[in-house]
Amino acid sequence: MAGMSRERIYEYIQGGPRWGRLATDGRDGFPHVVPLSYYVLGEDLIISARGQRLANIRRDPKVCFTIDSGTDMSNLAGAVLQGSAQVVEDEAERLELSREGMRRRGTAEDQLPTELRPGQYYIKLRPEKTASWDYATR
Repeated sequence: MAGMSRERIYEYIQGGPRWGRLATDGRDGFPHVVPLSYYVLGEDLIISARGQRLANIRRDPKVCFTIDSGTDMSNLAGAVLQGSAQVVEDEAERLELSREGMRRRGTAEDQLPTELRPGQYYIKLRPEKTASWDYATR
């Protein structure tokens, strides 16, 4: 199995699955892991989030985000991205992140939202540490 370079990790997460699993430190000390959508903006992962995961990040911003794909060991690939997450609090910035995410999914400009949905937040994660695997390259 071969790991991926940082450049290859970004290629993979930009062109690969649009879902990953966010792990935060739960209020009871157990990991809290949930599947969430994301997109890449510059070096940051922009992750849509709400509820308990926001409370967890506000209490402890250290998170792990795992993205993987494949159907069996011959083509399994993925990356684990660790860092300190930032909850985007500013409403104007949250609206722009929402609009950008929808643009990337093909929504026409005239169909983009002009206001936030209630409770809609985003997390910015700039990876500080990564690990990866790509069984297809062995």
